[in-house]
Amino acid sequence: MLSEFVKSADWKSEKHVPVIECAATAKAGEAVAITVTVGKEIAHPNTTGHHIAWIALHFVAAGAKVSTEITRCEFSAHGAAAEGPDKGPAYTDSSLAIRAKFAVSGTLYATAYCNIHGLWASEKVVTVA
Repeated sequence: MLSEFVKSADWKSEKHVPVIECAATAKAGEAVAITVTVGKEIAHPNTTGHHIAWIALHFVAAGAKVSTEITRCEFSAHGAAAEGPDKGPAYTDSSLAIRAKFAVSGTLYATAYCNIHGLWASEKVVTVA
């Protein structure tokens, strides 16, 4: 099972954990601002050799057996350039910001992939009133 290889930890002491920030409660049908950041407290390197390749955000409605992918962000600016590794003109900051509307309560699941340290995950419950 892939779940055996998904890591999680306290994001204040680990630079790989995707941190989900949004309101814990929402009104049905109203947009909620959501940010997901890797390296919130401890910056993650974003170099050609060591970087976050992508972040995905899923929502699982309470009682559901299937997740809904809300967004996926691929990061492609890791300093690669014709001049060589880490000499590029742009570097990606591993975070995303979206707005989403929820019809029911459920759980947000964020996953992030580090090209060296693998797959990391976190979750946050959102209650719809």
